[in-house]
Amino acid sequence: MKIKTLLICSTSALAALSSAQAADAIVAAEPETVEYVRVCDAYGSGYFYIPGTETCLKINGYIRFQANAGPNAVTANASTSGASDWDVFTRGQLQVTAKSDTEYGALTGVLVFQTNADNASGQIAKLDSAYIDIAGLRAGLFYSWWDDDLSGDTDDIKSKVTLHNSIRYQYESSNFYTGVSVDELEDGYYSAGEAPNNVGIAFGVGGKVGALSYQITGGYDTDNEEGAIRAMGNVAIGPGTLGFAGIYSSAPNSYYQTAEWIAAVQYAIAPTDKVKITPGFQYYGHYGIIGGDFNDNNDAWKVGVTLDYELVENLYAKATVNYLYQDQGSDVTTGFFRLQRAF
Repeated sequence: MKIKTLLICSTSALAALSSAQAADAIVAAEPETVEYVRVCDAYGSGYFYIPGTETCLKINGYIRFQANAGPNAVTANASTSGASDWDVFTRGQLQVTAKSDTEYGALTGVLVFQTNADNASGQIAKLDSAYIDIAGLRAGLFYSWWDDDLSGDTDDIKSKVTLHNSIRYQYESSNFYTGVSVDELEDGYYSAGEAPNNVGIAFGVGGKVGALSYQITGGYDTDNEEGAIRAMGNVAIGPGTLGFAGIYSSAPNSYYQTAEWIAAVQYAIAPTDKVKITPGFQYYGHYGIIGGDFNDNNDAWKVGVTLDYELVENLYAKATVNYLYQDQGSDVTTGFFRLQRAF
């Protein structure tokens, strides 16, 4: 009887203890689901989904080291003139692109930040681009069609200022595009005694036909009441690619003010997958500005060569040298060496 009583008491005590423990037990909350970054391949390589959204984001840019040589060499976008025949600067550029689908097509937003450092204290930071793009309509701060060129190393066929607050519409198909833009030319060319409040209207037409890629660009500066038109193209011929361009400008204006007319040609040869050599030549008719108009008594020509070399993937070296001769004025030799790491 005592043993039975002892077993009953023990069982009751264990039951009570179990109830007390159950009442005091702490139930751990289930961990929240972690949403890992997903690759977005709808718009090409490099995009990923912003967690929790259907917006795709891409981050890319480059780091550039460059040494310039020439009379009074200056850093790109420098606020003061150089006093030396050489100058070194470093540039960092970061671009953020956001894309998402809408009933009107892809909605795109682009931000580009750039800083040029002439030295530790002499740095110039700027918003290099910021625009919205949807269904062919683009509005914001962006580069015009006049920023395009053959290579940019020997030819001189761009506007002096090509980054504007603009609104434009561009129609595109697989091998053709055409568009028109309204540009604020506030920091463009303006005549003596005029205020920098220009408005410009530009158009661009381009595409590809077989081995030929082409572009025709025009611009009318409403304040100066002058305009310019440019045609350029590239075509594969023999072992390389022939590039050519021509410009006519009615008088100095924000779209072109270097000369009344120019003709440029270059030929890019790639002896290996990593090396490209590009000699080029350009002729200027009525070069320079005198009394608010082109100098009818001055023609000029420029010849140069550029070497591009891919050291490793995403690391490039470039070197160029150019010689400018003009009927009135001193001959000028310029060049630069560049290292650039893209990502």
